[in-house]
Amino acid sequence: MSDALNRTTGRIAITRDGTPFELESGRSLASVQIVYETYGRLSAARDNVVLVCHALTGSSHAAGTSPTGARGWWDGLIGPGRGIDTDRWFVICANVLGGCYGSTGPTSLDPATGRPYGEAFPTITIRDIVRSQRLLLAELGIERVRAAIGGSMGGMQVLEWAASHPDAIDRIIPIAVSARQSAWCVGFNAIAREALELGRAAGDPAAGLRLARKVGMISYRSAAEFDARFGRSRSHEGLDPVEGSFDVEHYLERHGRKLVDRFDPATYRTLSLAMDLYDLAANRGAIDDVLASIEQSALCIGIDSDVRYPTSEQRSLARRLPRGIYHEIASQCGHDAFLIEHEQLAAIVGPFLEVDITTTINADGIEA
Repeated sequence: MSDALNRTTGRIAITRDGTPFELESGRSLASVQIVYETYGRLSAARDNVVLVCHALTGSSHAAGTSPTGARGWWDGLIGPGRGIDTDRWFVICANVLGGCYGSTGPTSLDPATGRPYGEAFPTITIRDIVRSQRLLLAELGIERVRAAIGGSMGGMQVLEWAASHPDAIDRIIPIAVSARQSAWCVGFNAIAREALELGRAAGDPAAGLRLARKVGMISYRSAAEFDARFGRSRSHEGLDPVEGSFDVEHYLERHGRKLVDRFDPATYRTLSLAMDLYDLAANRGAIDDVLASIEQSALCIGIDSDVRYPTSEQRSLARRLPRGIYHEIASQCGHDAFLIEHEQLAAIVGPFLEVDITTTINADGIEA
């Protein structure tokens, strides 16, 4: 798959000549590096770029197979003949600023101390992340992208691209996201961060991250899926012991341990805070006015079983964006369906990248 994808990897410093990267918070980072992957071939006119933005625990490895054998998190959507066709598009995915997969973040060394930043890493915003991506593209000699696409935190980046860099992007595909983080989502993230803090205070940060992941997994999926997959199944019958005997408990524990093996607690805290701070209208005016000013064609995709970002939020986006349309994925998989339902995504994303379908699909996502 890697050869067919023309997959490349890279790391670029976006700070130069001793000039720090200024953050929205007023703080700065002395040096910033961004790790990225690309798939496909850049056209001579440099007009076939699709920017893929990852979610909270994602990475730049969106497609293909890494040297360690890991498949990309959107491998089912990106590739030759797939929804994002790498025979047609040059795809770029960058690990976000604040991430832990090579880009500058809490696991990076602080030049001032020579030790990892950890909890001392400064507060960042989605706007900071997008500005770092814009600088990355500039270093790659890319001035404009055909489209930006992403779900959840990736969708936040997509919307911010349209608002911050309107002259650099043609169309946007925000998936399972809203124009600002809701109190409902802030609540889930606050519980997760409290779990992280309890683990750190107890001298067991891994336990905190494991519990944070369990909280996340419950809200990323749906009650219907849990009932269908696990029901009342247990590893044994009887009343002693009960704790840990339900199959759903084993599922959550497995996912918690998997995240501990590949992610960092301070990074989870940093990025979940960036999500909670997210408000497209911040320092820009009224949210309706901000959305009305976005002129790009916008394909807003919702998931019928998503409890994190209900479909009402994506429908609202589509209504308020001048060139917005709405399409809905049907799935029992909840919020995570954008990482799973590749065929449904491909059926709507592929055509949208090729032609402007905002005039042929109405606000309910039905062809006129």
